[in-house]
Amino acid sequence: QVQLVESGGGLVQAGGSLRLSCAASGRILGIYAMGWYRQGPGKQRELVATITSGGRTNYADSVKGRFTISRDNAKNTVVLQMNSLKPEDTAVYYCYADVLPVTLSRRIDYWGQGTQVTVSS
Repeated sequence: QVQLVESGGGLVQAGGSLRLSCAASGRILGIYAMGWYRQGPGKQRELVATITSGGRTNYADSVKGRFTISRDNAKNTVVLQMNSLKPEDTAVYYCYADVLPVTLSRRIDYWGQGTQVTVSS
C-alpha cells in the first residue's frame, strides 16, 4: 500500500506565498515523476508542475516564474513553493507520484487527497 500525504495550503491574500508538501510512504521500490496538479471551481484538473527523479522540472505556463517544485529522493517528498499568488491560483491542489511498488512489477500513479488553496483579492 502506497500513500501520499499532503500538508500546507490555506487562505492567503493575492501576492502572498504558500508552501505545499507531500510525502509518499509505503512499500515503495522507486518513485519516478512527482508533482502537483490542481482543480479550480468548475474547471478540469490541470498540471501545475512535475519533477523527475533526476531533477528535471516542468511547469504550466501560468505558474512559471512564480512557483518552484523540488523533491528529496531519500525522503520521498516533493515541495511546491508558491509565490506571488493570484486569485486564479485558487484550487484544490493534488500531489501525484509515479511509483513502482514493491508488490507489483509495473508503475502506478498515486494521488493525494487534495489540499485547498484560496487566494483572496
